[in-house]
Amino acid sequence: MAGYLFVHFIGEENNGEQVYYSVSQDGLHWKDLNNGRPVLCSNIGEKGVRDPFIIRDSNNNKFYLIATDLKIETRKDWESARTRGSRDIIVWESEDLINWSEERACTVGIPEAGCVWAPETIYDEDKEAFFVFWASFVKEPNEAEGKHRIYSAYTKDFRTFTKAEKYIEREKGIIDTTIIKSEGKYYRFTKDETNGMIYQEVGTSLSDGDFKPVHSETLEKLRGLEGPQCYQLPDGKWCLICDQFAVGKGYMPIIIDDLETGKMRVLSEDCYDMGKTKKRHGSVIALTDSEYQALLQRYGAEE
Repeated sequence: MAGYLFVHFIGEENNGEQVYYSVSQDGLHWKDLNNGRPVLCSNIGEKGVRDPFIIRDSNNNKFYLIATDLKIETRKDWESARTRGSRDIIVWESEDLINWSEERACTVGIPEAGCVWAPETIYDEDKEAFFVFWASFVKEPNEAEGKHRIYSAYTKDFRTFTKAEKYIEREKGIIDTTIIKSEGKYYRFTKDETNGMIYQEVGTSLSDGDFKPVHSETLEKLRGLEGPQCYQLPDGKWCLICDQFAVGKGYMPIIIDDLETGKMRVLSEDCYDMGKTKKRHGSVIALTDSEYQALLQRYGAEE
């Protein structure tokens, strides 16, 4: 692979809640594409998207991009977004990362859900389908107050989905989780509102019951982070990036020296460059040389 594509949104300003592109050759130094303007815009649902997640479908030579159907700039109200928001995800598909289908809305949230936030997916080789998961705020019958839980469903085409099931639940809410697979094991990084930190788990399958905690001294010391994403750098090490929402600084990278033991280190600011725009919750995929060059030719990169 010759580089990386970062899809993300940039904030609640005008046009900030749409899909932006940035590219990198080393996974640590990023350049914004399209002169810092959005590449994809949603004109359906809430007419804004946040938390875009992109995945390569190697079996069908295409890409899927899914995102939260939400525009806080219009709503200006997190309570209504959380409890009376959209139960849809917005979906695009493409064969080349440049020419995309029209966006479509797919209802995945259960009828009781107040929202569907931060959808992500990973391919389940055993089931030959995409495992899709997201956060929904739900007040169950025995609760005085509701909370965010992670729900999941399967799809093969991002058009039809199995019935949503509860996937992860903790003492307090969970709004973000991401999953990677390495050497036959699944690693999960989740934002837990119980203690306000991101924690790591490892499992032998995607079933929630198979995951066990991986204690990381580095993660346990960090607060005010959300939107975890994880990808491999050219040297084979994994990089965990997290959105510093509490201080409004956008993403920061954390190098994972050992996935199994949770040994990792926060990079100093002089070791990375996230580009000119502040990047909010998004995702990263590796690119071939032809894909990387085609994106540069089509959109240009800001120096």
